[in-house]
Amino acid sequence: MKAKVGAPASRGKLGVPQRSAQSPGPFASGGVASPGERDRAGQEETPPLPFGASGRGDRRLDPERQEDPSEPSARLDWLGHIMASPAAAALGGLEQLRICGAGAGRALAVLTSGGDAQGMNAAVRAVTRMGIYVGAKVFLIYEGYEGLVEGGDNIQQATWLSVSNIIQMGGTVIGSARCKAFTTREGRLAAAHNLVQHGITNLCVIGGDGSLTGANIFRTEWGSLLQQLVKEGKITEDVAQKYSHLNIVGLVGSIDNDFCGTDMTIGTDSALHRIMEVIDAITTTAQSHQRTFVLEVMGRHCGYLALVSALASGADWLFIPESPPEDGWENFMCERLGETRSRGSRLNIIIIAEGAIDRHGKPITSNYVKDLVVKRLGFDTRVTVLGHVQRGGTPSAFDRVLSSKMGMEAVMALLEATPDTPACVVSLSGNQSVRLPLMECVQVTKDVQKAMDEQRFEEAIQLRGRSFENNWNIYKLLAHQKVSKEKSNFSVAILNVGAPAAGMNAAVRSAVRTGISQGHKVYVIHDGFEGLAKGQVREVGWHDVAGWLGRGGSMLGTKRTLPKTCLEKIVENVRTYNIQALLVIGGFEAYEGVLQLVEARGQYEELCFVMCVIPATISNNVPGTDFSLGSDTAVNAAMESCDRIKQSASGTKRRVFIVETMGGYCGYLATVTGIAVGADAAYVFEDPFTIHDLKANVEHLTDKMKTDIQRGLVLRNEKSHEHYTTEFLYNLYSSEGKGVFDCRTNVLGHLQQGGAPTPFDRNYGTKLGVKAMLWMSDKLRESYRKGRVFANAADSACVIGLRKKVVAFSPVTELKKVTDFEHRMPQDQWWLDLRLMLKMLANYQISLTEYVSGKMEHVTRRTLSIEKGF
Repeated sequence: MKAKVGAPASRGKLGVPQRSAQSPGPFASGGVASPGERDRAGQEETPPLPFGASGRGDRRLDPERQEDPSEPSARLDWLGHIMASPAAAALGGLEQLRICGAGAGRALAVLTSGGDAQGMNAAVRAVTRMGIYVGAKVFLIYEGYEGLVEGGDNIQQATWLSVSNIIQMGGTVIGSARCKAFTTREGRLAAAHNLVQHGITNLCVIGGDGSLTGANIFRTEWGSLLQQLVKEGKITEDVAQKYSHLNIVGLVGSIDNDFCGTDMTIGTDSALHRIMEVIDAITTTAQSHQRTFVLEVMGRHCGYLALVSALASGADWLFIPESPPEDGWENFMCERLGETRSRGSRLNIIIIAEGAIDRHGKPITSNYVKDLVVKRLGFDTRVTVLGHVQRGGTPSAFDRVLSSKMGMEAVMALLEATPDTPACVVSLSGNQSVRLPLMECVQVTKDVQKAMDEQRFEEAIQLRGRSFENNWNIYKLLAHQKVSKEKSNFSVAILNVGAPAAGMNAAVRSAVRTGISQGHKVYVIHDGFEGLAKGQVREVGWHDVAGWLGRGGSMLGTKRTLPKTCLEKIVENVRTYNIQALLVIGGFEAYEGVLQLVEARGQYEELCFVMCVIPATISNNVPGTDFSLGSDTAVNAAMESCDRIKQSASGTKRRVFIVETMGGYCGYLATVTGIAVGADAAYVFEDPFTIHDLKANVEHLTDKMKTDIQRGLVLRNEKSHEHYTTEFLYNLYSSEGKGVFDCRTNVLGHLQQGGAPTPFDRNYGTKLGVKAMLWMSDKLRESYRKGRVFANAADSACVIGLRKKVVAFSPVTELKKVTDFEHRMPQDQWWLDLRLMLKMLANYQISLTEYVSGKMEHVTRRTLSIEKGF
């Protein structure tokens, strides 16, 4: 067994004090332990009313009782008390069990295996806390399958505090190791014995396809392994009967995103962050010295990282294993690199996946490409191999939220599993959790490799999924100028409206280039609708938008002015420049502005042209889409600030920070940031709260200060309440917490709008720009009659957005019916369901009646061909 380094003998592996076997525990005397005693034992009391208790599905389940529901005996009594309540009586028996006591008497374990990936810790935290929350015993298995085979101290029961303060850490705090012993039956026999000794029959494995395949073999052999243990006299027949079935759920942790059937795997988004940070840094030095850089990224069998980073950086050339270049590629590449320099570019970026090959299966190395460029073109060329940098660093906000969501769903999948349920993988589809049969995913993943081995490369790309295929096609469309075979005679204009948001420039760039490739005359308008009224319109070419991808803010300039203030001048310039289609990129003002233009069509015939809105705002408050451009960058900016604030609070001890986020009335930014940083509370307008809720939160934090975790973080959306301002919360918390903790405030402000766009926003903006322009081109052709464009149907003015699993175009006149104009947001918002996760992981005992379990879906070639978003 590997020796553990760095932790005192009296503490657990994460540095949490462990109760010895001889210790009587906090409830031995028959009295009720104090909150501090419970927490020091690793068990927190049922907290008081949850924050926003009057909101969605929150109710105090048991305001009177004192027992700690995380103690097994008290938990059963607590659950029985709830199930006897009038609220629970309305539910069916099975549903009561699922919601209230599915985990009672059950034990589950979690391990990480294979290569580490950022976000694994967030998944471990979510599995642990969700398991404890539903009443199960939860065990952490250290060092992956090696720890499972060796047993002993490698398998330890977890408490709520065991996984505190790990959500922001990279890697995996419970360790990971590749284990040859587990590939043998003898190793799996030892592993089975170790699980049975702890009563564990539910296993959550976080790892790649090899780790998950091994888990499925283990599950398949489970019955025969127990029988062998009975024969060897290691367990009794009764024990074998009691633990006769093993449930397996997998979470895919792999930075390569190489597991078919899943939209995104844990760690992929964070790895893209590391790659883009390096590319952005290299771009500046390359421009200074007019250099060519060859960047090698991970991806031995899958080119996802290379493809998406090339798309997000506008790389000049790309090598991925799924689509080897045609014979003679050396000539084509050098020709294009030389062409780019001749047009004034001072650098070239070439991205190569480590598994890149040519059409004959021969590896293409980064050094070969470098020597080729030096020999043929004489450019100063350097190679940068990113290596394990891509695995390191803190997880991105997306990975933290994804891992938390998947970890909770994994526990529900384990508890709802039956002996007939196949081993499943919890995955993301759009913004929904789904369960996929493990071996179906593994089989399709193997089919990709087989297609590549047999040089069926087009099929390999299709098997990767429609999103991968679209990424590849869009990269090819935008990387190099396509000369349109014929001019379309259509004129298209693009402008930005509202506050700046990261990703706006990426959308403008892709829209401009797609419009040019369609043969249109493309105009850009500076300073929004006000600029259109003033005639700040200019025609642009392909290379005018070079280098825009990684830039934050708005290169075109943006203002909040709405069209109704200058309608006649706008109409005059529409006529002057013969604008037949308008692409508006911006926030709520963009949507409202296009709606005003549509409603003015009856007055001005010139406004009967095609219009499209690309939602771009950090507030994520535009109807017609689940995600607005720029919101991912804003969440990451807020998250990074909160990470530093938490670190400050941890160092100072007994300190609570109240952090104010932007977002107007929309609480998306506060909620998602709260999940990503493990906040104690997040106050938002959509989830009403009262003074009683605030008082309960203070009591919750007071109890928390009596544990080893003497810090608190509370988020408040800027317009969450008219009277309960950030200053009011500071005064309340300071007064009520006097002598227990002190308080500080921090207003994040406009730093949430700034910075370079995240990889998600760069790619999202790029794809929306392409799709919007292609849609507008189709509408222009449809509405062209008698030598002019006349478009006045409802579907000629739409908002493009990602809705659940698909990209959709929604007419602005239809969206008007579902918009709250007073508070500038949609009437229904999908992300409110995430607040359940935020509160549960902060240890507020709330009802699970609104928890929606993921559905089992199948992975086939047909499902892979469906566009599921980005």
